Amino acid sequence: MRSTREQRAWYWYDWANSAFYTTTATVLISPYLVSLATNAACPDVGSGQCSRPVLLLGLVPVLPGALPSLLATLSTLISAVVLLFVGAAADRSAHPHRWLGATAWLGAAAGSLMFFLMGSNWELGAWLMVISLIAFGASIVVYDSMLVRIAGPDERDRVSSRGWAWGYVGGGLLLALNFALMSFYPALGIDKAMAVRISLLSAGLWWAAFTFIPVLGLRSLPREVPVEVARRNPFRQLAATFAEMRHYPQTLAFLLAFLFYNDGIQTVIVSSSVYAIRELGIEENLVLATFLLTQFVAILGALGFGWVAARIGAKRTVLIGIGIWLVVVLVGFGIPSGVVGALFGLGAAIGLVMGGTQALSRSMYSQLIPAGRESEYFSFYQAMERGTSWLGTLAFGLVFQFTQSYRLALVALVVFFLVGGALLARVDMRKGITDAGNVLPKVL
Repeated sequence: MRSTREQRAWYWYDWANSAFYTTTATVLISPYLVSLATNAACPDVGSGQCSRPVLLLGLVPVLPGALPSLLATLSTLISAVVLLFVGAAADRSAHPHRWLGATAWLGAAAGSLMFFLMGSNWELGAWLMVISLIAFGASIVVYDSMLVRIAGPDERDRVSSRGWAWGYVGGGLLLALNFALMSFYPALGIDKAMAVRISLLSAGLWWAAFTFIPVLGLRSLPREVPVEVARRNPFRQLAATFAEMRHYPQTLAFLLAFLFYNDGIQTVIVSSSVYAIRELGIEENLVLATFLLTQFVAILGALGFGWVAARIGAKRTVLIGIGIWLVVVLVGFGIPSGVVGALFGLGAAIGLVMGGTQALSRSMYSQLIPAGRESEYFSFYQAMERGTSWLGTLAFGLVFQFTQSYRLALVALVVFFLVGGALLARVDMRKGITDAGNVLPKVL
Protein backbone atom coordinates (compact mmCIF):
# COMPACT_ATOMS: atom_id res chain seq x y z
CA MET A 1 0.00 0.00 0.00
CA ARG A 2 1.21 3.46 -0.89
CA SER A 3 2.35 5.93 1.76
CA THR A 4 0.38 8.83 3.15
CA ARG A 5 2.96 11.08 1.44
CA GLU A 6 1.64 9.97 -1.94
CA GLN A 7 -1.93 10.38 -0.76
CA ARG A 8 -1.14 13.96 0.26
CA ALA A 9 0.41 14.62 -3.16
CA TRP A 10 -2.77 13.25 -4.73
CA TYR A 11 -4.95 15.58 -2.64
CA TRP A 12 -3.17 18.60 -4.13
CA TYR A 13 -4.72 18.08 -7.53
CA ASP A 14 -8.15 18.63 -5.99
CA TRP A 15 -6.74 21.85 -4.53
CA ALA A 16 -5.39 22.84 -7.97
CA ASN A 17 -8.41 22.14 -10.17
CA SER A 18 -11.12 23.15 -7.69
CA ALA A 19 -10.07 26.78 -7.96
CA PHE A 20 -10.86 26.71 -11.67
CA TYR A 21 -14.04 24.72 -11.16
CA THR A 22 -15.31 27.05 -8.44
CA THR A 23 -14.26 30.49 -9.67
CA THR A 24 -14.59 29.93 -13.41
CA ALA A 25 -16.87 26.98 -14.25
CA THR A 26 -19.33 27.43 -11.38
CA VAL A 27 -19.47 31.15 -10.54
CA LEU A 28 -18.14 33.52 -13.18
CA ILE A 29 -18.03 32.16 -16.72
CA SER A 30 -21.75 31.40 -17.11
CA PRO A 31 -23.14 34.87 -16.23
CA TYR A 32 -20.18 36.58 -17.93
CA LEU A 33 -20.71 34.58 -21.13
CA VAL A 34 -24.44 35.40 -21.00
CA SER A 35 -23.55 39.10 -20.73
CA LEU A 36 -21.15 38.88 -23.70
CA ALA A 37 -23.76 37.08 -25.81
CA THR A 38 -26.42 39.61 -24.73
CA ASN A 39 -24.13 42.44 -25.83
CA ALA A 40 -23.87 40.76 -29.23
CA ALA A 41 -27.55 39.91 -29.71
CA CYS A 42 -29.22 42.79 -27.87
CA PRO A 43 -26.79 45.70 -27.51
CA ASP A 44 -29.71 47.97 -26.64
CA VAL A 45 -30.94 46.09 -23.53
CA GLY A 46 -27.85 46.38 -21.34
CA SER A 47 -27.90 43.66 -18.66
CA GLY A 48 -31.61 42.88 -19.12
CA GLN A 49 -33.27 39.79 -20.54
CA CYS A 50 -32.53 39.27 -24.24
CA SER A 51 -35.06 37.49 -26.45
CA ARG A 52 -32.95 37.58 -29.62
CA PRO A 53 -30.67 34.58 -30.26
CA VAL A 54 -27.03 34.20 -31.15
CA LEU A 55 -25.90 31.51 -33.57
CA LEU A 56 -24.04 28.67 -31.86
CA LEU A 57 -21.47 27.19 -34.30
CA GLY A 58 -22.87 29.66 -36.81
CA LEU A 59 -25.96 27.47 -37.28
CA VAL A 60 -28.08 26.93 -34.16
CA PRO A 61 -30.08 29.90 -32.77
CA VAL A 62 -29.67 29.98 -29.00
CA LEU A 63 -30.91 32.54 -26.48
CA PRO A 64 -27.99 34.08 -24.54
CA GLY A 65 -29.46 32.81 -21.26
CA ALA A 66 -29.34 29.19 -22.48
CA LEU A 67 -25.83 29.40 -23.94
CA PRO A 68 -23.73 28.16 -20.94
CA SER A 69 -25.90 25.09 -20.35
CA LEU A 70 -25.85 24.10 -24.02
CA LEU A 71 -22.08 24.63 -24.23
CA ALA A 72 -21.64 22.32 -21.24
CA THR A 73 -23.72 19.76 -23.14
CA LEU A 74 -21.62 20.20 -26.28
CA SER A 75 -18.37 19.74 -24.33
CA THR A 76 -19.69 16.50 -22.87
CA LEU A 77 -20.68 15.08 -26.23
CA ILE A 78 -17.14 15.73 -27.47
CA SER A 79 -15.71 14.40 -24.21
CA ALA A 80 -17.60 11.14 -24.67
CA VAL A 81 -15.08 10.32 -27.40
CA VAL A 82 -11.98 12.17 -26.18
CA LEU A 83 -12.03 10.86 -22.61
CA LEU A 84 -12.27 7.23 -23.73
CA PHE A 85 -9.02 7.56 -25.67
CA VAL A 86 -7.33 9.45 -22.83
CA GLY A 87 -8.32 6.63 -20.48
CA ALA A 88 -7.02 3.94 -22.83
CA ALA A 89 -3.76 5.83 -23.36
CA ALA A 90 -3.23 6.45 -19.63
CA ASP A 91 -3.78 2.75 -18.85
CA ARG A 92 -1.13 1.86 -21.44
CA SER A 93 1.35 4.38 -20.02
CA ALA A 94 3.91 3.51 -17.36
CA HIS A 95 3.83 7.14 -16.21
CA PRO A 96 0.20 8.33 -15.97
CA HIS A 97 1.27 11.41 -13.98
CA ARG A 98 2.51 12.85 -17.28
CA TRP A 99 -0.98 12.55 -18.71
CA LEU A 100 -2.28 14.29 -15.60
CA GLY A 101 0.07 17.21 -16.16
CA ALA A 102 -0.49 17.52 -19.91
CA THR A 103 -4.29 17.57 -19.71
CA ALA A 104 -4.34 19.86 -16.67
CA TRP A 105 -2.00 22.42 -18.23
CA LEU A 106 -4.01 22.45 -21.47
CA GLY A 107 -7.16 23.24 -19.49
CA ALA A 108 -5.35 25.84 -17.41
CA ALA A 109 -4.11 27.56 -20.56
CA ALA A 110 -7.65 27.78 -21.94
CA GLY A 111 -8.89 29.07 -18.59
CA SER A 112 -6.16 31.72 -18.43
CA LEU A 113 -6.94 32.92 -21.97
CA MET A 114 -10.44 33.83 -20.76
CA PHE A 115 -8.78 37.02 -19.53
CA PHE A 116 -9.10 38.30 -23.10
CA LEU A 117 -12.91 38.02 -23.21
CA MET A 118 -14.58 41.40 -23.44
CA GLY A 119 -17.33 43.33 -25.18
CA SER A 120 -19.42 40.98 -27.31
CA ASN A 121 -16.76 38.36 -28.04
CA TRP A 122 -18.81 35.42 -26.78
CA GLU A 123 -17.56 33.10 -29.56
CA LEU A 124 -14.02 33.03 -28.13
CA GLY A 125 -15.52 32.45 -24.70
CA ALA A 126 -17.54 29.53 -26.05
CA TRP A 127 -14.46 27.85 -27.52
CA LEU A 128 -12.38 28.39 -24.39
CA MET A 129 -15.18 27.07 -22.18
CA VAL A 130 -15.50 23.88 -24.25
CA ILE A 131 -11.72 23.30 -24.42
CA SER A 132 -11.20 23.90 -20.71
CA LEU A 133 -14.06 21.57 -19.71
CA ILE A 134 -12.82 18.77 -21.99
CA ALA A 135 -9.26 19.10 -20.66
CA PHE A 136 -10.59 19.30 -17.10
CA GLY A 137 -12.52 16.06 -17.60
CA ALA A 138 -9.52 14.33 -19.18
CA SER A 139 -7.28 15.25 -16.25
CA ILE A 140 -9.85 14.00 -13.75
CA VAL A 141 -9.99 10.63 -15.56
CA VAL A 142 -6.30 10.12 -14.82
CA TYR A 143 -6.53 11.63 -11.33
CA ASP A 144 -9.49 9.51 -10.22
CA SER A 145 -7.92 6.32 -11.55
CA MET A 146 -4.92 6.88 -9.25
CA LEU A 147 -7.19 6.48 -6.20
CA VAL A 148 -7.06 2.71 -6.67
CA ARG A 149 -3.26 2.77 -6.51
CA ILE A 150 -2.84 5.01 -3.45
CA ALA A 151 -5.59 3.62 -1.19
CA GLY A 152 -6.88 0.17 -0.27
CA PRO A 153 -10.57 -0.85 -0.23
CA ASP A 154 -11.11 0.25 3.38
CA GLU A 155 -9.32 3.59 2.86
CA ARG A 156 -10.96 4.88 -0.29
CA ASP A 157 -14.03 6.56 1.22
CA ARG A 158 -11.75 8.44 3.63
CA VAL A 159 -9.09 9.34 1.04
CA SER A 160 -11.63 10.38 -1.58
CA SER A 161 -13.53 12.52 0.96
CA ARG A 162 -10.34 14.19 2.16
CA GLY A 163 -9.38 14.95 -1.43
CA TRP A 164 -12.69 16.68 -2.03
CA ALA A 165 -12.40 18.57 1.26
CA TRP A 166 -8.88 19.71 0.38
CA GLY A 167 -10.22 20.87 -2.97
CA TYR A 168 -12.87 22.96 -1.26
CA VAL A 169 -10.19 24.62 0.88
CA GLY A 170 -8.18 25.58 -2.22
CA GLY A 171 -11.21 26.57 -4.25
CA GLY A 172 -12.65 28.53 -1.34
CA LEU A 173 -9.39 30.40 -0.72
CA LEU A 174 -9.13 31.66 -4.29
CA LEU A 175 -12.85 32.41 -4.37
CA ALA A 176 -12.43 34.52 -1.23
CA LEU A 177 -9.67 36.52 -2.91
CA ASN A 178 -11.80 36.99 -6.01
CA PHE A 179 -14.78 37.94 -3.85
CA ALA A 180 -12.67 40.72 -2.36
CA LEU A 181 -11.67 41.83 -5.86
CA MET A 182 -15.27 41.82 -7.10
CA SER A 183 -16.39 43.79 -4.05
CA PHE A 184 -13.71 46.48 -4.04
CA TYR A 185 -12.68 46.81 -7.69
CA PRO A 186 -13.65 50.53 -7.90
CA ALA A 187 -11.02 51.31 -5.27
CA LEU A 188 -8.45 49.64 -7.54
CA GLY A 189 -9.40 51.87 -10.46
CA ILE A 190 -10.81 49.06 -12.64
CA ASP A 191 -14.29 48.26 -13.88
CA LYS A 192 -16.40 45.18 -13.17
CA ALA A 193 -15.51 43.45 -16.44
CA MET A 194 -11.80 43.77 -15.70
CA ALA A 195 -12.37 42.35 -12.19
CA VAL A 196 -14.11 39.33 -13.72
CA ARG A 197 -11.32 38.88 -16.27
CA ILE A 198 -8.61 39.04 -13.60
CA SER A 199 -10.52 36.47 -11.55
CA LEU A 200 -10.75 34.14 -14.56
CA LEU A 201 -7.01 34.53 -15.15
CA SER A 202 -6.21 33.83 -11.50
CA ALA A 203 -8.12 30.54 -11.63
CA GLY A 204 -6.22 29.37 -14.70
CA LEU A 205 -2.84 30.29 -13.25
CA TRP A 206 -3.71 28.67 -9.88
CA TRP A 207 -4.68 25.44 -11.65
CA ALA A 208 -1.44 25.41 -13.64
CA ALA A 209 0.87 26.24 -10.74
CA PHE A 210 -0.45 23.81 -8.13
CA THR A 211 -0.63 20.94 -10.63
CA PHE A 212 3.17 20.69 -10.33
CA ILE A 213 2.78 19.27 -6.80
CA PRO A 214 0.82 16.10 -7.71
CA VAL A 215 2.71 15.62 -10.98
CA LEU A 216 6.05 15.63 -9.14
CA GLY A 217 4.74 13.88 -6.03
CA LEU A 218 3.20 10.96 -7.95
CA ARG A 219 6.02 10.36 -10.39
CA SER A 220 7.26 7.61 -8.08
CA LEU A 221 4.22 5.55 -9.02
CA PRO A 222 5.55 3.88 -12.19
CA ARG A 223 3.56 0.80 -13.09
CA GLU A 224 4.28 -2.34 -14.97
CA VAL A 225 2.07 -2.34 -18.05
CA PRO A 226 1.31 -5.82 -19.37
CA VAL A 227 2.96 -6.36 -22.75
CA GLU A 228 -0.32 -7.33 -24.40
CA VAL A 229 -1.92 -4.08 -23.16
CA ALA A 230 0.99 -1.85 -24.13
CA ARG A 231 1.06 -3.25 -27.67
CA ARG A 232 -2.68 -3.24 -28.19
CA ASN A 233 -4.12 -0.74 -30.64
CA PRO A 234 -6.17 1.82 -28.64
CA PHE A 235 -9.20 1.21 -30.87
CA ARG A 236 -9.03 -2.50 -30.13
CA GLN A 237 -8.45 -1.70 -26.48
CA LEU A 238 -11.67 0.30 -26.33
CA ALA A 239 -13.57 -2.36 -28.26
CA ALA A 240 -12.36 -4.97 -25.78
CA THR A 241 -13.45 -2.78 -22.86
CA PHE A 242 -16.94 -2.29 -24.29
CA ALA A 243 -17.28 -6.03 -24.82
CA GLU A 244 -15.95 -6.73 -21.33
CA MET A 245 -18.33 -4.38 -19.52
CA ARG A 246 -21.32 -6.66 -20.05
CA HIS A 247 -19.69 -9.02 -17.54
CA TYR A 248 -20.05 -6.34 -14.85
CA PRO A 249 -23.80 -5.61 -14.69
CA GLN A 250 -23.61 -3.93 -11.27
CA THR A 251 -20.91 -1.56 -12.53
CA LEU A 252 -23.14 -0.62 -15.45
CA ALA A 253 -26.12 -0.23 -13.12
CA PHE A 254 -24.10 2.13 -10.93
CA LEU A 255 -23.03 4.19 -13.96
CA LEU A 256 -26.65 4.52 -15.08
CA ALA A 257 -27.72 5.68 -11.62
CA PHE A 258 -24.78 8.08 -11.44
CA LEU A 259 -25.66 9.47 -14.87
CA PHE A 260 -29.00 10.67 -13.53
CA TYR A 261 -28.34 11.89 -10.00
CA ASN A 262 -24.96 13.41 -10.77
CA ASP A 263 -26.31 15.22 -13.81
CA GLY A 264 -28.84 16.78 -11.46
CA ILE A 265 -26.05 17.77 -9.04
CA GLN A 266 -23.81 19.22 -11.73
CA THR A 267 -26.60 21.17 -13.38
CA VAL A 268 -27.57 22.76 -10.06
CA ILE A 269 -23.93 23.70 -9.46
CA VAL A 270 -23.08 25.13 -12.89
CA SER A 271 -26.44 26.90 -13.32
CA SER A 272 -26.84 28.30 -9.83
CA SER A 273 -24.97 31.55 -10.45
CA VAL A 274 -27.07 32.34 -13.53
CA TYR A 275 -30.22 31.40 -11.59
CA ALA A 276 -29.35 33.65 -8.66
CA ILE A 277 -28.36 36.63 -10.80
CA ARG A 278 -30.87 36.41 -13.64
CA GLU A 279 -33.93 34.86 -11.94
CA LEU A 280 -33.63 35.98 -8.32
CA GLY A 281 -32.09 39.36 -9.09
CA ILE A 282 -29.27 39.00 -6.55
CA GLU A 283 -26.21 41.21 -7.00
CA GLU A 284 -23.14 39.42 -8.30
CA ASN A 285 -20.98 40.13 -5.25
CA LEU A 286 -23.68 38.61 -2.99
CA VAL A 287 -23.79 35.54 -5.24
CA LEU A 288 -20.02 35.26 -4.85
CA ALA A 289 -20.48 35.50 -1.08
CA THR A 290 -23.04 32.67 -1.23
CA PHE A 291 -20.63 30.47 -3.16
CA LEU A 292 -17.91 31.30 -0.65
CA LEU A 293 -20.19 30.12 2.15
CA THR A 294 -21.00 26.99 0.14
CA GLN A 295 -17.31 26.21 -0.36
CA PHE A 296 -16.44 26.26 3.31
CA VAL A 297 -19.55 24.41 4.46
CA ALA A 298 -18.63 21.80 1.80
CA ILE A 299 -15.33 21.11 3.58
CA LEU A 300 -17.22 19.95 6.66
CA GLY A 301 -19.81 18.22 4.48
CA ALA A 302 -17.24 16.13 2.63
CA LEU A 303 -15.48 15.07 5.84
CA GLY A 304 -18.80 14.48 7.60
CA PHE A 305 -20.15 12.27 4.81
CA GLY A 306 -16.92 10.27 4.93
CA TRP A 307 -17.41 9.79 8.68
CA VAL A 308 -21.01 8.65 8.20
CA ALA A 309 -20.03 6.28 5.38
CA ALA A 310 -17.49 4.57 7.64
CA ARG A 311 -20.39 3.62 9.91
CA ILE A 312 -23.36 2.91 7.63
CA GLY A 313 -21.69 2.41 4.24
CA ALA A 314 -21.16 4.68 1.26
CA LYS A 315 -24.29 3.64 -0.64
CA ARG A 316 -26.70 4.46 2.20
CA THR A 317 -24.92 7.75 2.80
CA VAL A 318 -25.16 8.77 -0.86
CA LEU A 319 -28.88 7.91 -0.90
CA ILE A 320 -29.38 10.26 2.07
CA GLY A 321 -27.47 12.92 0.15
CA ILE A 322 -29.66 12.50 -2.94
CA GLY A 323 -32.72 13.03 -0.76
CA ILE A 324 -31.26 16.30 0.53
CA TRP A 325 -30.48 17.40 -3.05
CA LEU A 326 -34.12 16.82 -3.96
CA VAL A 327 -35.21 19.12 -1.12
CA VAL A 328 -32.65 21.73 -2.23
CA VAL A 329 -34.13 21.87 -5.75
CA LEU A 330 -37.69 22.20 -4.49
CA VAL A 331 -36.75 24.93 -2.00
CA GLY A 332 -34.74 26.72 -4.69
CA PHE A 333 -37.77 26.76 -6.96
CA GLY A 334 -39.81 28.54 -4.30
CA ILE A 335 -37.28 31.14 -3.14
CA PRO A 336 -38.70 34.67 -3.60
CA SER A 337 -36.69 37.03 -5.78
CA GLY A 338 -34.29 39.34 -3.97
CA VAL A 339 -34.25 37.46 -0.63
CA VAL A 340 -30.54 37.16 0.11
CA GLY A 341 -30.95 35.34 3.43
CA ALA A 342 -32.87 32.51 1.75
CA LEU A 343 -30.13 32.24 -0.88
CA PHE A 344 -27.46 31.97 1.86
CA GLY A 345 -29.45 29.20 3.56
CA LEU A 346 -29.77 27.31 0.30
CA GLY A 347 -26.06 27.74 -0.38
CA ALA A 348 -25.23 26.24 3.03
CA ALA A 349 -27.51 23.25 2.33
CA ILE A 350 -25.83 22.68 -1.03
CA GLY A 351 -22.42 22.81 0.63
CA LEU A 352 -23.47 20.20 3.15
CA VAL A 353 -24.17 17.56 0.49
CA MET A 354 -22.16 18.72 -2.53
CA GLY A 355 -18.77 17.24 -1.74
CA GLY A 356 -19.95 14.23 0.24
CA THR A 357 -22.17 12.72 -2.44
CA GLN A 358 -19.55 13.18 -5.15
CA ALA A 359 -16.57 11.99 -3.10
CA LEU A 360 -18.36 8.83 -1.99
CA SER A 361 -19.62 8.17 -5.51
CA ARG A 362 -16.02 8.20 -6.71
CA SER A 363 -14.85 5.77 -4.05
CA MET A 364 -17.87 3.49 -4.62
CA TYR A 365 -17.12 3.29 -8.33
CA SER A 366 -13.44 2.54 -7.68
CA GLN A 367 -14.56 -0.66 -5.92
CA LEU A 368 -16.56 -1.79 -8.97
CA ILE A 369 -13.89 -1.69 -11.70
CA PRO A 370 -11.35 -4.39 -12.63
CA ALA A 371 -7.70 -3.83 -11.71
CA GLY A 372 -5.41 -2.54 -14.45
CA ARG A 373 -8.18 -0.77 -16.40
CA GLU A 374 -8.84 2.08 -13.98
CA SER A 375 -8.33 5.01 -16.38
CA GLU A 376 -10.49 3.49 -19.08
CA TYR A 377 -13.33 2.80 -16.69
CA PHE A 378 -13.01 6.21 -15.08
CA SER A 379 -13.32 7.76 -18.54
CA PHE A 380 -16.89 6.44 -18.62
CA TYR A 381 -17.42 7.79 -15.12
CA GLN A 382 -15.97 11.19 -15.94
CA ALA A 383 -18.26 11.56 -18.95
CA MET A 384 -20.98 11.99 -16.32
CA GLU A 385 -18.92 13.70 -13.61
CA ARG A 386 -18.47 17.30 -12.52
CA GLY A 387 -18.37 19.88 -15.28
CA THR A 388 -19.19 17.37 -18.04
CA SER A 389 -22.76 16.38 -17.30
CA TRP A 390 -25.02 16.68 -20.32
CA LEU A 391 -28.56 15.40 -19.80
CA GLY A 392 -29.20 17.78 -16.92
CA THR A 393 -27.66 20.81 -18.62
CA LEU A 394 -29.49 19.94 -21.84
CA ALA A 395 -32.81 19.71 -19.99
CA PHE A 396 -32.12 22.96 -18.12
CA GLY A 397 -31.11 24.78 -21.31
CA LEU A 398 -34.04 23.50 -23.38
CA VAL A 399 -36.64 24.30 -20.70
CA PHE A 400 -35.28 27.83 -20.49
CA GLN A 401 -35.11 28.08 -24.29
CA PHE A 402 -38.82 27.34 -24.62
CA THR A 403 -40.19 28.95 -21.42
CA GLN A 404 -37.62 31.69 -20.67
CA SER A 405 -38.06 30.72 -17.01
CA TYR A 406 -35.12 29.61 -14.90
CA ARG A 407 -37.53 28.46 -12.18
CA LEU A 408 -39.16 25.92 -14.48
CA ALA A 409 -35.73 24.89 -15.74
CA LEU A 410 -34.61 24.25 -12.15
CA VAL A 411 -37.66 22.25 -11.08
CA ALA A 412 -37.26 20.05 -14.17
CA LEU A 413 -34.19 18.59 -12.44
CA VAL A 414 -36.35 16.82 -9.84
CA VAL A 415 -36.71 13.85 -12.18
CA PHE A 416 -32.93 13.33 -12.27
CA PHE A 417 -32.71 12.90 -8.49
CA LEU A 418 -35.77 10.67 -8.31
CA VAL A 419 -34.61 8.35 -11.10
CA GLY A 420 -30.97 8.36 -9.98
CA GLY A 421 -31.85 7.54 -6.37
CA ALA A 422 -34.20 4.73 -7.42
CA LEU A 423 -31.56 3.18 -9.69
CA LEU A 424 -28.81 3.46 -7.07
CA ALA A 425 -30.99 1.72 -4.49
CA ARG A 426 -31.08 -1.32 -6.79
CA VAL A 427 -27.28 -1.61 -7.18
CA ASP A 428 -25.85 -4.66 -5.38
CA MET A 429 -22.45 -3.37 -4.25
CA ARG A 430 -21.36 -6.68 -2.74
CA LYS A 431 -21.96 -8.58 -5.99
CA GLY A 432 -20.43 -5.82 -8.11
CA ILE A 433 -17.20 -5.72 -6.09
CA THR A 434 -16.92 -9.52 -6.17
CA ASP A 435 -17.62 -9.66 -9.93
CA ALA A 436 -14.81 -7.14 -10.54
CA GLY A 437 -12.40 -9.36 -8.59
CA ASN A 438 -11.81 -6.82 -5.83
CA VAL A 439 -11.58 -7.19 -2.06
CA LEU A 440 -14.76 -6.35 -0.13
CA PRO A 441 -14.43 -3.41 2.30
CA LYS A 442 -15.49 -4.04 5.88
CA VAL A 443 -18.46 -1.66 5.66
CA LEU A 444 -20.74 -1.61 2.64
